[in-house]
Amino acid sequence: MRKALIVWGGWLGHEPQQVADIFAEVLKQENFEVEISDTLQAFADAEKLKGLDLIIPLWTMGKIEQELVNNVSAAVQSGVGLAGCHGGMCDAFRENVDWQFMTGGNWVAHPGNDGVEYVVNIKQSSSPLVDGMQDFTVKTEQYYLHVDPAVEVLATTRFPLVDGPHVLNKAVDMPVAWTKRWGVGRVYYNSLGHVANIIAMSEVKEMMRRGFLWAAEGKELAARAGASAEAAYTGMADNQL
Repeated sequence: MRKALIVWGGWLGHEPQQVADIFAEVLKQENFEVEISDTLQAFADAEKLKGLDLIIPLWTMGKIEQELVNNVSAAVQSGVGLAGCHGGMCDAFRENVDWQFMTGGNWVAHPGNDGVEYVVNIKQSSSPLVDGMQDFTVKTEQYYLHVDPAVEVLATTRFPLVDGPHVLNKAVDMPVAWTKRWGVGRVYYNSLGHVANIIAMSEVKEMMRRGFLWAAEGKELAARAGASAEAAYTGMADNQL
């Protein structure tokens, strides 16, 4: 049975415990053994993390010890999947650039705050993760992110929609969902999920379900191919060099 770890906490306005419960139910329906933790010390056992198939962080803002980031990074580099949503993954640990490098982006703004109505445009691509999915409308926070150019974009949203200092720039299609590789591990991110009822939307839940399965499959596929990746990148911050 595949194993998943969900770690929730940080800013509680994102309803991380409720979102964790939704994610756990999705994973159990896919025959995962699911562990849920509300402490970052769940990342302290490096060897245990490498024994997982999937790690799901739900921890907006907050601070994290560098060693814990290194442990997660090493696990993902070895093939463990990493998947998450909204601020719980890409507005986590703002001071830690190694986390941002691994996850593929970081939140910088949500013009108009909560309640902006916008379209999520599904980007048909080489990825099966969006096969058969159609564009849909949400009313929630619209995330403006700084994004790693190495990601494969699965869905976008158009900016600007509301007033702000960004409106005189040209229109941009901001990534909503993406994948990337970290070592031989697979990383999936979706910017939707401000609160639990957004995650519970059928379209969003299906995107997350597919993302979880895709990320978790990477470990077995890498093993079959004989691929491995030792954690050569230590994640040392500048002041540790």
